[in-house]
Amino acid sequence: MGIRGKIILAMVAAFTVGLVSAGTVAYKILIDNAREETLQKARVMMESATAIRAYTAAEIRPLLEEQLKVQFLPYSVPSFAAQNNFKKVQRKIPEYSYREPALNPTNLNDRATDWEADIINAFRNDAELKELVTARDTPTGAFLTLARPIRVSSQACLECHSKPEAAPATMIALYGSNNGFGWTLNEAVAAQVVSIPLTVPVERAFHTLLIFLGALVAIFAMIILLVDFLLRRIVVRPVVEIAKVASDVSMGQMDAPEYVRDSKDEIGSLAASFNRMRRSLQNAMKMLED
Repeated sequence: MGIRGKIILAMVAAFTVGLVSAGTVAYKILIDNAREETLQKARVMMESATAIRAYTAAEIRPLLEEQLKVQFLPYSVPSFAAQNNFKKVQRKIPEYSYREPALNPTNLNDRATDWEADIINAFRNDAELKELVTARDTPTGAFLTLARPIRVSSQACLECHSKPEAAPATMIALYGSNNGFGWTLNEAVAAQVVSIPLTVPVERAFHTLLIFLGALVAIFAMIILLVDFLLRRIVVRPVVEIAKVASDVSMGQMDAPEYVRDSKDEIGSLAASFNRMRRSLQNAMKMLED
């Protein structure tokens, strides 16, 4: 293999190592950014749901106190209001979800699934835990889940959830007396859970990575072509010509033309040195002939 091939091979090896390293780092950064972007969307959804809960408790329920004595109105419950508002959002974005699952809910539709129960139990086991972010795989792809605890923060909650006999009769008439009771103050009884798919941002990140790596390969290919051109023009061709002259002289062709190169680089220095050696050889040969 010639000098040109060895240099190109070394460059290809160095580029391959660099490409793998850059791709690995870039992939991690892009995936982290995709996850963070998804998490920010989840936090926006969570804050919106929290705002709906607060508005329902502070503004809507007081207006319905008298009517609640006659008929229990589910939309006066902050949890019901928040979840039903987001059901309307799901009509437009079905892959996004917001739930408030509970281990012992009044409405059985809010009963926690296995993985939701694990989240609630994590909050129950750690009173200092304010937020939990997890990623889970589903048949439809990976989802990022943001969860926050719902704790019994006041005696007002216990009016409906401590004992069946203490709960409003209208609520018992609607939901029965078997579920949603036995709650205690400061206990984590449920969680706000937002789930957003990671598939789209991850695919976007992967697409961006491919564009980035493709750009690197294209730039490297141009560099290789430029280096190859310069090697052939500046190094390989002059060395081949000098070698040809040297071969002719070694075969006794002392009248072979000199290789002339006016450049001030190493090849020019080599050509000048070779021509001096050749003239010295010619003079020595003449002296022997004389």
